Amino acid sequence: MDPLLPDYRGLFDLTGKVAVVTGACGILGQHFCSALASHGATVAAVDLDAEAAARLAADLTGRFGTPAIGLACDVSRPDAVAEGVERVCGAFGRIDVLHNNAASKSASLDAFFEPAETFALETWREVMATNLDGMFLMAQAAGRRMVEQGGGSIIQTASIYGVVAPDPRIYEGSSYMGRPINTPPVYSASKAGVLGLTRHLAALWAPHGVRVNTLTPGGVESGQNDAFRERYGARVPLGRMAKAAEMVGALVWLASDASSYVTGQNIIVDGGLTAW
Repeated sequence: MDPLLPDYRGLFDLTGKVAVVTGACGILGQHFCSALASHGATVAAVDLDAEAAARLAADLTGRFGTPAIGLACDVSRPDAVAEGVERVCGAFGRIDVLHNNAASKSASLDAFFEPAETFALETWREVMATNLDGMFLMAQAAGRRMVEQGGGSIIQTASIYGVVAPDPRIYEGSSYMGRPINTPPVYSASKAGVLGLTRHLAALWAPHGVRVNTLTPGGVESGQNDAFRERYGARVPLGRMAKAAEMVGALVWLASDASSYVTGQNIIVDGGLTAW
């Protein structure tokens, strides 16, 4: 074997890298934090819930033996973002990976699932403040640090509904956690905005060694009823919704040196839904 060939397994090693994950305590966020820590990363788990973030950080250290901290941060507030990034850099000296993962369904699920014809502008702006403004604020603050240190990887979570429109037929008789659901226009618009933000920042910061990519999950099982899962699965070539753990492989790849020549891309993990 050529001794100059890379250690391909080592390309996925995140030992020594500092990773910040927003929305860390959510259904996907906990898996993302665990995946990064299991590959050796030091993790800053960022969430609105300070106690939950602290518990998650302690669990990561206990399970994987890697340093971790939990931070409370409202990513829609510039002052909170600046303080959070400063705390991470104060604790660990740098930020190598930002997983921009926080998203909101607003303070009221009734308002979030209101029909498009009567959807309130106030709720629209509340969701946008986290789903898009928060993405920019976190990318801005962490990206500035990455530019100064000469490199880094930013991964931004979008959604399949930022790429294609939801099929209203799958919502007939469907529910989530016992309540009727839909996908409101603000969700699609905010997630589509993430794709544009990713491409812009990727081109802007590429000369500084900062890579910016999007991770776009398809539908993930998280409390939907059987009617929804069956209708959604019928739209997917693999015939089912995703499990949360099936999103982590793409994240680790994008965070690691295994994707060192990848930037400005949207990595879609959807079971083939967008192939049809």
